[in-house]
Amino acid sequence: MTSSSTSPTSPLAAAAHNGVTAAYFNFRGAERVPESHVWKGMHEKDTAPVAAADADGGDAVPVVDMSGGDDAAVAAVARAAEEWGGFLLVGHGVTAEALARVEAQAARLFALPADDKARGARRPGGGNTGYGVPPYLLRYPKQMWAEGYTFPPPAIRDEFRRVWPDAGDDYHRFCSAMEEYDSSMRALGERLLAMFFKALGLAGNDAPGGETERKIRETLTSSTIHLNMFPRCPDPDRVVGLAAHTDSGFFTFILQSPVPGLQLLRHRPDRWVTVPGTPGALIVVVGDLFHVLTNGRFHSVFHRAVVNRERDRISMPYFLGPPADMKVTPLVAAGSPESKAVYQAVTWPEYMAVRDKLFGTNISALSMIRVAKEEDKES
Repeated sequence: MTSSSTSPTSPLAAAAHNGVTAAYFNFRGAERVPESHVWKGMHEKDTAPVAAADADGGDAVPVVDMSGGDDAAVAAVARAAEEWGGFLLVGHGVTAEALARVEAQAARLFALPADDKARGARRPGGGNTGYGVPPYLLRYPKQMWAEGYTFPPPAIRDEFRRVWPDAGDDYHRFCSAMEEYDSSMRALGERLLAMFFKALGLAGNDAPGGETERKIRETLTSSTIHLNMFPRCPDPDRVVGLAAHTDSGFFTFILQSPVPGLQLLRHRPDRWVTVPGTPGALIVVVGDLFHVLTNGRFHSVFHRAVVNRERDRISMPYFLGPPADMKVTPLVAAGSPESKAVYQAVTWPEYMAVRDKLFGTNISALSMIRVAKEEDKES
C-alpha cells in the first residue's frame, strides 16, 4: 500500500531501490490513526481485559533467577513454563551494558531516514528477511503499529550492507552489537535448555530420552532475530503493535526496552497480563514445538504487543528451535501426566505448513497434530 501523500494525517510514502518498492509509514508524522491501522471487532483473545497483579501476586508474571542454577532455580523454571508459558529471566549473566548497546543500535537503525531503511526492504519472494512487514502479517485486514527488521544471525554483515553500503563506522558498530547479542543469546539458550531438561528429568544420556536431549542440545538452532519498533501512538487503544499469536519454535528470548508492552494471555477467566519493563531482565516465551516436545507439560502461550501514547518501545525477539529436518517427537517420559504421546512427530517446516493453512481461523495448529485418544477412534 503506497501513497504520494506525505501529509501528517496520511503519512504514507514509497521508497524504491534496485527495483524494490517498500511501503513506508511515517509514524512520527501521524496526528491521528488512519483507517488502515484501526483494529475493530478483534477476536476475543485480542479483547480480553488487561489484568493488574492481584494482592497475592496471582497475576504477576513469574520472575526466575537462574544465577545459581540450583534445584530451586530449575523448579522455578518448570513452574513458570507449566503455569504460564512465559516468564522474566534475571541472573542470566548477560551484562546490562551489552543489552543497552544492542538496544541503542536497534533504535539507531529505526531512526534512519526512510530511504536508508528502504535499501534493506524485504524483496518480493525473497524470504523472511529485511526491513518492513513480515509476509504473514500482510494477511491481516489491518496493519500493525510497528516497524520491523528480520534477519538470520549468520548473515548479519551481508544483510546490513544493504542499509549501510559504504560499510562505515555506523555499519561496524551496529553489526558488532548484533553479533554480541547473537552470541550471548545462543549461549544463554543452551544453558536454559539444560535447565528445562533437568526439570523434565532428562539430563544426561542415562536418563529417559537422554539421546534425544543430547541431539537437541547439539543442534539447537537460532532461526532469526527480529527487531521491532513500536512508535508512540496518538490513540493507542485503537491499534495493535503485534497481533496475538504463539511462537512456533522451542522458546524465544525477548529483550524489551523499559517501556512495558508485551502481554501474556491467562485463562479462567481470559485476561491479558502485562509483562513489566524490568531493566536487565529478558522475557522467555515457550513455543509450540517445545509444547510438543514436552508432551504438553510446558505450554506455549498467546502473547501480543500493545503501544504507548507517550513513548516508543523496542523489542528484540531471538527465536530458538530445532533444525528444519529434525522430527520433534513428544518425550513421554518428560514428567507429563500423559502416559502416551499426545502429539504427532513433526518437523518445523511441516508444523509451519499446518499453521499457514489455519491462518485466519480459530483452529489451533496444535489441535490438528494431536493424537486421537482410543475412545475418540471408537466413537
